[in-house]
Amino acid sequence: MADNKKMVAAITSMDEDFAQWYTDIVKKAELIDYTSVKGCMVIKPEGYAIWELIQKQLDDRFKETGVKNVYLPMFIPESLLQKEKDHVEGFAPEVAWVTYGGGQELQERLCVRPTSETLFCDYYKNVVQSYRDLPQVCNQWCSVVRWEKETRPFLRSREFLWQEGHTAHATAEDAENRTIQMLNVYADFAENVLAIPVIKGQKTEKEKFAGAVATYTIEALMHDGKALQSGTSHNFGDGFAKAFGIQYTDKDNTLKYVHQTSWGMTTRLIGAVIMVHGDNEGLVLPPRIAPTQIDIIPIQQKKEGVLDKAFELKDRLSNFRVKVDDTDKSPGFKFAEQEMRGIPIRIEIGPKDLEANKCVICRRDTREKIEVSLDEVEVKAGEILETMQKEMLERARTHRENHTYVAHDMDEFRGIFAEKTGFVKAMWCGCQECEDKIKEELAVTSRCMPFEQEEISDKCVCCGKPAKKMVYWGKAY
Repeated sequence: MADNKKMVAAITSMDEDFAQWYTDIVKKAELIDYTSVKGCMVIKPEGYAIWELIQKQLDDRFKETGVKNVYLPMFIPESLLQKEKDHVEGFAPEVAWVTYGGGQELQERLCVRPTSETLFCDYYKNVVQSYRDLPQVCNQWCSVVRWEKETRPFLRSREFLWQEGHTAHATAEDAENRTIQMLNVYADFAENVLAIPVIKGQKTEKEKFAGAVATYTIEALMHDGKALQSGTSHNFGDGFAKAFGIQYTDKDNTLKYVHQTSWGMTTRLIGAVIMVHGDNEGLVLPPRIAPTQIDIIPIQQKKEGVLDKAFELKDRLSNFRVKVDDTDKSPGFKFAEQEMRGIPIRIEIGPKDLEANKCVICRRDTREKIEVSLDEVEVKAGEILETMQKEMLERARTHRENHTYVAHDMDEFRGIFAEKTGFVKAMWCGCQECEDKIKEELAVTSRCMPFEQEEISDKCVCCGKPAKKMVYWGKAY
């Protein structure tokens, strides 16, 4: 136990200081390190391995829908960026500019991409000529730069990794269908891989992406009751196409503008996993994105046969991501380290276990210990990992439901946010004045207008006028 305490001593309790708990986790679990570049982080091997699994599984899902990967430059000429007015205004405060190259001042400033809509438009205007060239369904995995004032590892940094999909279609209907299709891909991925339940819906006019006709989002609730926008999908209509001159000749030999979409997920998903599933001992990783799913820990490993059996088990469990901890650290320290890193299950095997032809499997999420015959270890390990994956999602969904409230009027709305944290469902008239007032008074924003609407009342929670939509409200990262 002394080793265990030493291992987790630097972790602040999440109930004491959630923000510090989060920082302690990302540092102690060796997911990131800080750098001499303010606002930027090193994603260490343990953290990057999680991103690689996210990337691979998302990419597989994209390709099942016909997406092809491309790569575009990281620099955007200022003249190109200026072509879409609303888009430029939306990103202006966060843009980083390159003004010198090779020791000489550039004739035109280059923006370091905060997002790549303008570059994709420039690309599509050259490759789209005919209806036969449509649809264009492309995605790129890259980094982007946004000059954030306040940063936090994974959640908000000046440079971060993401994917950005950009598509061009012949009709508005095709574009809308792709927008919703990708949002559903994100929601399925969040729930079935990350074990994070999400609310699907549309952003308000105030909160939508700059230059979009409509923005759709998946919103997740963290353990501390704050919301995290976890993925967005945007319908651009033909606004960008008109600004950049992206036209095609249709079957009737007339020129028409394409309709476009854009959609993205980022490394903030790693932050979401930490804040939804983690506990005071460290990470708790869902099995499907855990770089190591099984940690085999030999007990009294110098005793004859113990280490050999541990490696034999590793070979038998080769269908999983598995390692043997054969370091000279004490078993207690190894247990604490496995828990800190969020490895879903550990297998304990020692001399007495060998005699009894069994091992002990310990779940990271519940700490339940299960004795398993060595003859059944492959099947039992697989069953336990699947059970963990499902139960982690259900626990997160229960937490969200227990922290989702309903407000009928402003007094009730104020009272909930004064005493509690979480989502609040309330009706809205559709006026930005009410949205602004709620944000100014309570530091609360509209998270989304969910696709699954409820009629809580017929009046706006803020002004009392006739309501148009039920909205999820919350404090957010």
